[in-house]
Amino acid sequence: MAVLAVLAVAVGLVLAERLYRVFEVQLSGLILRVITTSGVFVAGERETVYFGLSGDTPLGLRMTPECSSAFMLLPLLLVTAVMLYFRPGNAKRLFVSLAISAIVVILVNQMRVLAIVGLVNVMGIDEGYYWGHTLLGSMVSVLGGAVALVLFVWLGTRKPRAERGAA
Repeated sequence: MAVLAVLAVAVGLVLAERLYRVFEVQLSGLILRVITTSGVFVAGERETVYFGLSGDTPLGLRMTPECSSAFMLLPLLLVTAVMLYFRPGNAKRLFVSLAISAIVVILVNQMRVLAIVGLVNVMGIDEGYYWGHTLLGSMVSVLGGAVALVLFVWLGTRKPRAERGAA
C-alpha cells in the first residue's frame, strides 16, 4: 500500500507540476521579500517572480518545468517506492528520509534562484543571468540533487541506533 501511495504522489507531482511551480515561485517571492528591499512581485499564474522593482533593471524569473525541483523529486520518490517494496519494515525510516531529502531538494532549488538574483544584482542582467542560471545554477542543482540522493540513501538504509550500538 505504501509503495502505491508513493507512486501516486510521483504521478500527482507530474500531473500537477504547474501548480508545484507556482508554489516554488511563491516560495521564492517570500524569501526574496525577506532578504531584499528592492521590490518583489510574484505572478503565480505566469510562474514568475519579479525582483529589483525599485531599481533601473527589474527582472522576472519564470519557473519553467526544467528549472523546477519537481523533476528532481521524482528520483527520490521512485527510489523510495522500490526500497519500500523490498524493505516494507523500514517504511518509517524511508518516509523520514524522503521528507528530509525532499526538503533539501526544494531548498537547493531556492538557493539556485537566489544565486541568479544575487549575480544579476552584482553583475547586471546579461552576465549575472548567464553565470547564475547557466553555470552556477546548474552546478548547484546537480550537486544539491546528488547530496539529497546520498542523504536519502544514507538515512534510509542505516541501522537503527539500538542495532548500531550493539554491533
